[in-house]
This record gives sequence, C-alpha cells and structure tokens, in this order.
Amino acid sequence: MEKLVCHQLVSFFERLKILPTLQSAYRKNHSTETAVLKVITDVLRAADRGEVTLLCMLDLSCAFDTVDHGILLDRLQCAFGVQGVAISWIESFLQARTQSVHIANQQSSTMKLVCGVPKGSVLGPILFLVYCADVMAIAHRHGLGVHSYADMRRSEQSTVFSC
Repeated sequence: MEKLVCHQLVSFFERLKILPTLQSAYRKNHSTETAVLKVITDVLRAADRGEVTLLCMLDLSCAFDTVDHGILLDRLQCAFGVQGVAISWIESFLQARTQSVHIANQQSSTMKLVCGVPKGSVLGPILFLVYCADVMAIAHRHGLGVHSYADMRRSEQSTVFSC
C-alpha cells in the first residue's frame, strides 16, 4: 500500500512539476553522483566567469526524526495540493506511531511519536522532500545556487549552497 501511495504522490508531483528540480536522491534518475556533477559544474562555470565561489554545506543529520506532522500535512495540502482520502491516509500513516527501547531483558515504556517520518519506509523520503522543499526556494530568492542530496544508507539529507 505504501509503495502505491508513494508512486501516486510522485507521479502527481512530477505531472504538476512541483518537486524541487535540484534535489538528488529519493527520485528516479537523481543520485549523489548527479549532485556532485552539478556542484562541480557550477563551481567551474563560476571560475570561468572570474567569480569566487563560496561553498556551504548544511548537514541535516537525523532530519527525518524532526519532521513536524502538522507542518508536513499543511504543506502537502496547501503547497502541493494533496487533498481528500490521500491526505487522510498520509495523516493516519504518520500518527499513532509508538516506539520503545529493548535492551537485553529490559524494555522501556512505550512512547507516542509526535514528529518524524519513518526511516526505512518507502514514503518517508518523499514526505521529507516535501517538508524541506522551501529551503531551496528561499535560497534561490536570495541569489544562492543550491543543490540537495541524500545519503540513502544513513537517511540523512544535506544541502549545498553556493554563491
């Protein structure tokens, strides 16, 4: 079910051309290699024009754990146009999750998760991409070149800013 929802969301977003174009990973034909090529190309082009490049990397380690469900659901509805049954399903997917820690014979009490998208899930990465999409738009408005990429093995997101 999760794969089907993810496929439909991505198809919807791509059809409307509302996914960040400079996001590598979590998307078909986008990888960390495309991110490296884009950043190197931008730096070399700037050097050819006699410009100085400042490279700033923002590492969003453990970022999946910090996604606010309310903000994410609001962004899906208002900025990305997800409505009706689809938004209800995503809300139920995010909420009512719990976690506990089990070490040896001991288990902690169960805690309700109030934020975060599930690491290792099919839908988590695209939800995180939606959640962070405005970071790149804000950077562009301030004249910064931006490219985001992700380390799929570690579920971590990084954003490179250059000016």
